Amino acid sequence: MSEPLRLGIAGLGTVGMGVVKIVQAHGDMLARRAGRPIAITAVSARDRTRNRDADLSGYAWESDPVTLARRDDVDLFIEVMGGDNGPAKAATEAAIAAGKDVVTANKALLAHHGQALAEAAEAAGRVIRFEAAVAGGIPVVKALTEGLAANEIRRVMGVMNGTCNYILTRMESAGLPYDQVFEEARQLGYLEADPNLDVGGIDAGHKLSLLAAVAFGTRVSFDAVELEGIGRVSIDDIRRAADMGYRIKLLGVAQMTGRGLEQRMSPCLVPADSPLGQLQGGTNMVVLEGDSVGQIVLRGPGAGQGPTASAVMSDVIDIARGIRVSTFGQPATTLTAAVSAKATAPAPFYLRMALSDKPGALAKVATILGEAGISIDRMRQYGHEDPTAPVLIVTHRTTRDAIDHALSRLPATGVVEGDPVAIRIESV
Repeated sequence: MSEPLRLGIAGLGTVGMGVVKIVQAHGDMLARRAGRPIAITAVSARDRTRNRDADLSGYAWESDPVTLARRDDVDLFIEVMGGDNGPAKAATEAAIAAGKDVVTANKALLAHHGQALAEAAEAAGRVIRFEAAVAGGIPVVKALTEGLAANEIRRVMGVMNGTCNYILTRMESAGLPYDQVFEEARQLGYLEADPNLDVGGIDAGHKLSLLAAVAFGTRVSFDAVELEGIGRVSIDDIRRAADMGYRIKLLGVAQMTGRGLEQRMSPCLVPADSPLGQLQGGTNMVVLEGDSVGQIVLRGPGAGQGPTASAVMSDVIDIARGIRVSTFGQPATTLTAAVSAKATAPAPFYLRMALSDKPGALAKVATILGEAGISIDRMRQYGHEDPTAPVLIVTHRTTRDAIDHALSRLPATGVVEGDPVAIRIESV
């Protein structure tokens, strides 16, 4: 049998230890499938004394991940430390310079530095693979770079942050307000150290920007992703949306239009009976649409030790087999700098507002919407005891600009209390 592929693992947290456990538990199976043994030779982490529930005594230990990346007995550098700069970036650059291939689960690193790292790797004849960085155990990068490589991709869409999906589905099932479920998620350890990475849509936006680069052959442009988190989604919105046959999801959508590349990560309504609408808990789902294949739906665990380590090892096995795919599916120097476009494609919108209990209040709202070119598909007014009445409106297809124009004029009517809520309804 061939010489073993020797791994150096930087980061022994949840994902890193998941990789260790897979290699230790399935060594023979991995060797058969890869055509050569896969062995861990060295590891690195900040705290050597921490109990990690596995025997690490057979591996060399480096306190500095950059030193690990340069070791002569490491062929493949696995970066699972996290962070878009600092040790993760320095060690990845060192590995490439030392002639190592790289497998990473670090979506932030690639979202900010993916183009430069990919160019450096390819200039050195090396590869960077990142299946574990997007949607956990779902093989979506492999689907785009291999299974759908003959397709012109029309749209990439999905729920890519399990914590946000947990919060939204928990709010609905338990009838609890956002703040209470947010704190519950924190206590369960579901939130990042900086919770805004999750609930602000940043983590999911990183993932969307990577998928868009692969799907459309463009340079990663995370700064162009329109980001809106879930912090403003209320239990009232969730209940009212359900009454109208919808559920609210933090949904990422990327598509190439005649004006440029649209990338948005924001709360959207989706039909409750659609695959995305039925997605519960921390599960992720990615929808890919190609010109030849049509629509493909991939569903699975978006995080966790086993699923993410599984994705890391899928890239390791490919490299062991000699399968060498460019980081973003084509040579990095051929990726184009996409023209960024705001999401202006028409869509229905959900509007919720509180109207004063005055004669003609609804008529005034309808007039404003009509003058903005917005037609009403459905409308529902709820019984009330307060001086204001909650009103829901589902529009026909319109643009966000038209919605914003109408909302800006509503206060002048004198019948709208507080700030109206407008959420896009996405077709699935």
